[in-house]
Amino acid sequence: MVRLQKHYSGKKVLLTGHTGFKGSWMSEWLLKIGAEVVGVGLEPNTTPSLFEQLDLKSRMEHHILDIRDADALIALVEQIQPDIVFHLAAQPLVRYSYENPVETFSVNVMGSVNLMEGVHRLKKRCEVVMVTTDKCYENCEQEAPYSEGDPMGGHDPYSASKGAAELVITSYRRSFFDPAKYGQTHSVSIASARAGNVIGGGDWALDRILPDCMRTLAKGETISVRNAFATRPWQHVLEPIGGYLLLAMMLAQVADQPEKRASICSGFNFGPDLGSNRPVGDLVEKVLSCWPGEWEDGTDPNAPHEAGLLNLNIEKAESLLGWRPIWDFDAAIEQTVDWYKCMQAETATAQEKTREQISEYSELFYNEI
Repeated sequence: MVRLQKHYSGKKVLLTGHTGFKGSWMSEWLLKIGAEVVGVGLEPNTTPSLFEQLDLKSRMEHHILDIRDADALIALVEQIQPDIVFHLAAQPLVRYSYENPVETFSVNVMGSVNLMEGVHRLKKRCEVVMVTTDKCYENCEQEAPYSEGDPMGGHDPYSASKGAAELVITSYRRSFFDPAKYGQTHSVSIASARAGNVIGGGDWALDRILPDCMRTLAKGETISVRNAFATRPWQHVLEPIGGYLLLAMMLAQVADQPEKRASICSGFNFGPDLGSNRPVGDLVEKVLSCWPGEWEDGTDPNAPHEAGLLNLNIEKAESLLGWRPIWDFDAAIEQTVDWYKCMQAETATAQEKTREQISEYSELFYNEI
């Protein structure tokens, strides 16, 4: 804990997407290690929302702003003068992207451009982690896991928008944030982070398998599974967040080491061990072992295309950052279901349970790093 606490304590951290599921977990962890967190995002779009359950609005600087508003976002970045930036704001849903492709591309591509333009205008040192997704790769439905050097792509608008965002990040790095010119023409270190399918307590979004399961079980109904054989790299939300925190810290540590800068100012996969690359059906069966119920096959042959097979190679993060997964497939689901069951039974508040799980996870995480 000492390494992260020492690095982040007192640092001004700009976090976009702080009102979302992953952003709320990250806000809580950053506050725990002493960061001065400034959040930029939209109003929570679910009821309940983890952001409100954790009462984050009263505990951090909070700005409601659409990242598609370039002038407002650039002005806010200049006003905040962040030491570190984590960009999590996104339109994150595959099926929603089929219905709203223009919004998806606008948020995920131009929103990223607007943020990087704001950072580009800073006249100070800043470490930036741009979060995309494992779905940014051109998915050939191959068994071999995707590595950071594989081509960007995407069948659906969501995946394509994230692949496009990665290309934009690379362009900004080459054009304005060249690691070889650090300290000469700029003082920005930028990396991208590609995480797998995250699960965890407090995700109340529609059309995601875990929150759909939790809502259905709470009502005593049968879970309908639309794609039981699709394989995903399941991981608890704290796994990639720990990776993002390590990555930003490493960007700072290599800033004055020219021989290491280029390797860290790059893309990183944060996924689970291969044993956690499991079909949706396995996920649901494990959920039901923790919270008894039933499920049925709800596959729709006319449903929009979704990837059937997707694995990530995480050797780069392991070797260069010292990051590795902590909670395996079973533990990730057990922790997630336990969070929702506590809310259902009212045996703990969201604040209590979230902080408890961060403490439990981070104790193991800090021992690993």
